[in-house]
Amino acid sequence: MLTGIAGVDEAGRGPLAGNVVAAAVILHPKNRIDGLADSKKLSEKKRESIFVQIRQHSLAFAVACATPAEIDELNILQASLLAMSRAVEALPLRPQKVLVDGNQLPHLSMPAEAIIKGDSKIAAISAASILAKVTRDREMYLLDEQFPQYGFARHKGYPTRAHFEALQLHGPCEAHRRSFAPVRRCL
Repeated sequence: MLTGIAGVDEAGRGPLAGNVVAAAVILHPKNRIDGLADSKKLSEKKRESIFVQIRQHSLAFAVACATPAEIDELNILQASLLAMSRAVEALPLRPQKVLVDGNQLPHLSMPAEAIIKGDSKIAAISAASILAKVTRDREMYLLDEQFPQYGFARHKGYPTRAHFEALQLHGPCEAHRRSFAPVRRCL
């Protein structure tokens, strides 16, 4: 059964560590979710609140990832597209069309369109942006418990001064993307 339009976005292309996470969301036409916006423009508290609403009131959603090993093997763009296609394919309903944030499309078995800045223009992409960002941030909190010396809870794997210092001091851990130049230099 074909159902609605799915919005797709990813989180975590820029960090030096952790998965790249993608989400696909088909919003329910009768369940309006207030506050949808590009996840980067929302506070963490607001994202968490909307995350719950998206999961409760959407017609369908799915989250998928590509691992640091896949990122190293494929490159970050291809790994992001892989995570997006995994998210779409994991949807419990098949969308009529997929709208993807950005200017590249993953390989999909249904019509799709790339929309630059789609996370600030299309509600379903905004919802996907929030699901992906919150899921990835939560994964980074778990990585912080496993590898506290890197400070993942604070910088979420992004290339901050504190992260560079931890890399210099401790070297990379299994969560780091070894193909990224700052990590490769520490090997």
